[in-house]
Amino acid sequence: MRIMKRCAIVCLALVAAAVSGAWAQARQAEAPAPSPPSMRVLRTDDFAVDGTGASPAWSKAAWQPLTPRAGGQDPLPTRVKMLYSATGLYVLMDGEDSALTATMREDFLDLWTEDVFEFFLWPDEQHPVYFEYEISPLGFELPILVPNFGGRFYGWRPWHYEGPRKIRKAVAVRGGPAETGARITGWTAEVFVPYDLLKPLGNVPPQPGTKWRANVYRMDYDGGRTASWNWAPVRGTFHQPANFGTLVFE
Repeated sequence: MRIMKRCAIVCLALVAAAVSGAWAQARQAEAPAPSPPSMRVLRTDDFAVDGTGASPAWSKAAWQPLTPRAGGQDPLPTRVKMLYSATGLYVLMDGEDSALTATMREDFLDLWTEDVFEFFLWPDEQHPVYFEYEISPLGFELPILVPNFGGRFYGWRPWHYEGPRKIRKAVAVRGGPAETGARITGWTAEVFVPYDLLKPLGNVPPQPGTKWRANVYRMDYDGGRTASWNWAPVRGTFHQPANFGTLVFE
């Protein structure tokens, strides 16, 4: 009887050791989670946006790549850069493309269900409220303020969205017409977000040394497939502010 008990104990110990060793190997094999990226945002004088990014001011801002969320090689390189002035934030987004998959011809629709660029701005980490902006290759937009309480979130449309609170934006399509279903080679969106629209969020306007959390996304639906990109890696929903990257204003 004692021999049987000893054998059982030894077997259990061997099983535990094997499981522990396998778990350790699995943990070592896991790729470490990438650190959220950061972007230097340089100061500029105000300038007109035309959708092409042709202003000389953009020459001092470095492109930052967006990466495919599904992993693997990127057949449609996508990138972003930003600048800021005394009155607002400039965002330039660019991506290669093969077809213009966009039908909506009105603002404040569900633009993310078609080709779209998006960026999220979270100026003040003390409060779970951030700004989301989407723009389609046809030039329609979705600007909303998003309260996010532990993963429970919903978008609110801006009130008195006019005058100094109105976003200035433009898009430019390359390689074909800006028409639904057109064969193209890429498109660019240029956006100016006035600080007046972000009131009363804290940490606005930014000063040299200010840091905001942010993320940038792209959705594309060519050929019936769905592809997405992000600047700061997130899994699942885009609404994960804890995983956003950081804008460093200089």
